[in-house]
Amino acid sequence: MEELRIDMSKLSKEDADKLKQEVQDVFRLNHTMPYTKEYTEILDKLMPNRGVNTDIRTPLCGVHLDKVKIGNNVVIMNGSLMMASGTITIEDNTMLAANVQLISNNHDLDKRAIITCKPIHIKKNCWIGAGATILRGVTIGENSVVGAGSVVTKDVPDNAIVAGNPAKIIKYI
Repeated sequence: MEELRIDMSKLSKEDADKLKQEVQDVFRLNHTMPYTKEYTEILDKLMPNRGVNTDIRTPLCGVHLDKVKIGNNVVIMNGSLMMASGTITIEDNTMLAANVQLISNNHDLDKRAIITCKPIHIKKNCWIGAGATILRGVTIGENSVVGAGSVVTKDVPDNAIVAGNPAKIIKYI
């Protein structure tokens, strides 16, 4: 998995303007009545890569939300943070409980204006518990469960239940 590096101190005016517009659109989404035409239009602009029957609750925070790909029948509860510079994929029939953080980017230790990014991939039929954090480069296997409050730093195999900080396998389904 190749790492993407973005130097935030050298963004083009176009990229900087795009990020500012995204901040404004996220604010608008978070202050719009859910399940209305206006809400859907803003969500379509921010996250155009969504399947059918998705339910995304506000407040929602994040950057590069256009790099989030969401499958069918996905529920994302209130308070999600999606730092998607490295891309985030959430497959079908997956549930994210409240306050889940998906963080596909980090800062370079020496040059902190450089963002280092790797994708996050959550496969089908997963359940991510409230307050869980999934870090860059992690794949959550099909039919897996991440316990509430867990910090996932490594890939999770299919059918596993993980919990803790750092998350460890506690059993298999």
